[in-house]
Amino acid sequence: MRAVLGELQVQHAIVAQEMPIRSPELYAALRHLLGNIPVELVPHGELKVRTATASGVVRTGEFTPYANVILVSGVVF
Repeated sequence: MRAVLGELQVQHAIVAQEMPIRSPELYAALRHLLGNIPVELVPHGELKVRTATASGVVRTGEFTPYANVILVSGVVF
């Protein structure tokens, strides 16, 4: 995540609403890394549907439950 955040201007992030409950340490670490970037919580099923319109995917091999994150970025001028 650090590498991606260093190269991408993230406007907001989307995670499964289950993440704070099922993986609270991961959620806390993510919130720390994102700083003031807003995080939207959606049902896990909806998160999976939204990935269909992704422009890119990074597969890390992470196996923590509900560890998927969608990063939304626009054009930076």
